[in-house]
Amino acid sequence: MDWKEVLRRRLATLNTGPNEKKSEQELKDEEMDLFTKYYSEWKGGRKNTNEFYKTIPRFYYRLPAEDEVLLQKLREESRAVFLQRKSRELLDNEELQNLWFLLDKHQTPPMIGEEAMINYENFLKVGEKAGPKCKQFFTAKVFAKLLHADSYGRISIMQFFNYVMRKVWLHQTRIGLSLYDVAGQGYLRESDLENYILELIPTLPQLDGLEKSFYSFYVCTAVRKFFFFLDPLRTGKIKIQDILACSFLDDLLELRDEELSKESQETNWFSAPSALRVYGQYLNLDKDHNGMLSKEELSRYGTATMTNVFLDRVFQECLTYDGEMDYKTYLDFVLALENRKEPAALQYIFKLLDIENKGYLNVFSLNYFFRAIQELMKIHGQDPVSFQDVKDEIFDMVKPKDPLKISLQDLINSNQGDTVTTILIDLNGFWTYENREALVANDSENSADLDDT
Repeated sequence: MDWKEVLRRRLATLNTGPNEKKSEQELKDEEMDLFTKYYSEWKGGRKNTNEFYKTIPRFYYRLPAEDEVLLQKLREESRAVFLQRKSRELLDNEELQNLWFLLDKHQTPPMIGEEAMINYENFLKVGEKAGPKCKQFFTAKVFAKLLHADSYGRISIMQFFNYVMRKVWLHQTRIGLSLYDVAGQGYLRESDLENYILELIPTLPQLDGLEKSFYSFYVCTAVRKFFFFLDPLRTGKIKIQDILACSFLDDLLELRDEELSKESQETNWFSAPSALRVYGQYLNLDKDHNGMLSKEELSRYGTATMTNVFLDRVFQECLTYDGEMDYKTYLDFVLALENRKEPAALQYIFKLLDIENKGYLNVFSLNYFFRAIQELMKIHGQDPVSFQDVKDEIFDMVKPKDPLKISLQDLINSNQGDTVTTILIDLNGFWTYENREALVANDSENSADLDDT
């Protein structure tokens, strides 16, 4: 019987019996005693019917407080031992060479060109001989993942070996990054990543020419890219998992290649030429040499054709010191403008364009920024373009869900976000867009002239 029903009946009996003469307070006390008794019994009964709750393992462990020095030390030591054990579980160079020898020995003919292949039967034989560390790679799932349109049902030995190498590298890198995870929570703070990159510099031959006095600026430049793209909410920390999943670490470690081409270095944000270029631009803009950029100094960035309205928004929304921008804030600005196709960059620019903080751009917002473009056109002796025409083109390009509003997601989904933002903030960018057909025609003519010669 339900304890609530028992309590009701008991109270009904009390009210009709000789207890009617009891005071109101006594009745209330008795009611509370009965309630406590029956509730305790009911709760105890529930415990008895749910004994399996006791078998649930503990899943939360409180982090030691700052004053609990011994517990903190114990946690650090246990993490270090754990990472060492994980490191020993990885294949070393000798074991990788042995694996390659076994794969080559068990290749299955015929070869496809110069590419050696292996079937599933020999694949399993290699797995048995390769040792326990390799067991995780020799599964049906891995074989099926690498199996393509081979008529003999084989996989490429080189592709499989590259797969193993990639997995080993990912685990090695994860362990290496985890050593800098001071909190031990699976993420790196800005200072943690700075320490990692600073200690990585001597191992990258392409950075040998950097002076030590430039190291701090290089580290700041490199770390900023990670945080700009991987920490959109600006929490001040990045998951190690996200660092491994993106291509930035590959770009950084590409600098180990002593014969890296000049073209690759120029397109790699982490290369010495790229870092020196960005820092050199900052120094050139800083005319008063105070280490900070004013709005007037930043206006000369690039082709010096960004509108004052846009620059006002930059200094309103971004972190400044007495109205001036430091190098770190400048790096965010450069990363946004140089990567306008990327969602993180569009998010940065969209926030500046959303002057009313409504989460969308309407006709008012577009007109607010385009008026500044029209004014610059007049200053440069050009005939201003009608806003109505530009507005219609923007909405046609983006095709937003709401015909009167453009959200950030609309911009990203349209794959036209870079064009739209350029039209609204930069006169040179708008001129290039407006004359795109003529520019394409000129390029075609120039190409034809070169072919004739």
